[in-house]
Amino acid sequence: MNPDWRTRYDLAIEAAHKAGDLARTYYESTFAVEHKADKSPVTIADKQAEELIRFMVTKAFPNDGFLGEEFGDQPGSSGFRWIIDPIDGTKSFIRHVPIWATLIGLEYQGEQIGGIAYIPVFGMTYRALRGDGAFMNERQIRVSNVSTLADSLLCYSSIGWFTRAKREKAFLELANRTSRQRGYGDFYGFVLVAEGAADVMLEHGVNAWDVAATKAIVEEAGGRFTDWDDNPTIFRPDVLATNGKVHAETLSILKNA
Repeated sequence: MNPDWRTRYDLAIEAAHKAGDLARTYYESTFAVEHKADKSPVTIADKQAEELIRFMVTKAFPNDGFLGEEFGDQPGSSGFRWIIDPIDGTKSFIRHVPIWATLIGLEYQGEQIGGIAYIPVFGMTYRALRGDGAFMNERQIRVSNVSTLADSLLCYSSIGWFTRAKREKAFLELANRTSRQRGYGDFYGFVLVAEGAADVMLEHGVNAWDVAATKAIVEEAGGRFTDWDDNPTIFRPDVLATNGKVHAETLSILKNA
């Protein structure tokens, strides 16, 4: 295992835990909610959690770069970049719905090599480093062996995103072709695919920090992660994660519908 990857991965796990636990102290109390220019909500917990991660990483690896939801892009010179969503699921966080996570994606020379998704309220950490396997806490995880959409569980975030993207017909066609559908949004649908509890996670309206960590986790668990044109990128708003076996069939429906 590349020691430069490993040391950063270990730090990412530690930083995600500390930042997530910091955010939880606000979650369990009261806090003010602000709105950014795009009208999305943000809290002091989002800001302080990202600041903490950046501080810890900069202290250990001062030449690494960052891309974070709250404080933007900061180029580095080492080839490594940390892609941070301090609270993925801020709207859930605000409403005291416990399904939110601190996400850290590790990127090296433009490739996603590792990811951490720490769910503080549940005490669960999904993590992966390329070549090392994917885990939920200390249990290694793997995508399912489901081979047809007819037997698949489909996860999604919000039907409204598909309506706004004028892809509602495609979503409904896919829903009709799958066995079950559940609105496990944000990071959660992706990690369910990674551990074999779901087979398809379809999403629209995401940013790179929403999916950098989960892409690495899904892929290291044996699954596939692409946009709706089958490109393995995190820089498109339309993403699809599957167990791999139903990926082509899902893409075909999205294209034809």
